[in-house]
Amino acid sequence: MAANLEAKLQRAQAQVEAPALPVLRRLTQTKSWREAIVDIWNDNPTFRMILAMCPTMGATNMAINGFAMGIATMAVTAASSVTISLVRNFIPAQVRLAAYMIVIAGYVGIVDLYFKAYLPALSAALGPYLPLIVTNCFVLGRAEAFASKSGPGLSLMDAIGVGLGFTMSLTLIGIVRELLGFGSIFNITVFPNWTQWVIMIIPAEAFLVVGLYVGIVRHFSPGGGLQPAGSH
Repeated sequence: MAANLEAKLQRAQAQVEAPALPVLRRLTQTKSWREAIVDIWNDNPTFRMILAMCPTMGATNMAINGFAMGIATMAVTAASSVTISLVRNFIPAQVRLAAYMIVIAGYVGIVDLYFKAYLPALSAALGPYLPLIVTNCFVLGRAEAFASKSGPGLSLMDAIGVGLGFTMSLTLIGIVRELLGFGSIFNITVFPNWTQWVIMIIPAEAFLVVGLYVGIVRHFSPGGGLQPAGSH
């Protein structure tokens, strides 16, 4: 009797400890998932590698512009990384960078036309920065450093991770600039009688916001806090 009761208790405890969503648990333990999560923080193009400063300065005067720019760049990075991963064995090493640029340019054209057709207001607001994704150094960098050496699945997750990190960075910068410049966030008025800080609207002032975010990220990263004088 006691043995049966103990066995029932053990089964009940096992059911409680079992994950409610075992598929999601297995997903989070895969190499692809870990690659994406790590890339959001460790390989963040803006706050960690200080890359893609052109769209960071010019396309973040409003939060929605920064978010849209990040999503567009992530789409191009993901599509080009998967394509390059699939054809990497057929591209001669001598012309690989030129081939990568052609692939990236093709997807940039598709994204640019999509914005013009379905999101004309955002297309006009982003102006030349959408076509200039083709010159974005981290898009080509992921193709050369990762997609050309990895399978399509892992390359896709890597691109999504870096793209999410870039989108997060541009959106956070845009929130600060829009709040101080217009008194709103995502076109929603936060301070009705706000006196606009015109300096926060111009692209050059984005350097200040980027610098503040970079300092915060570096400080809270492992080993990024202030070190005592003379310590190594």
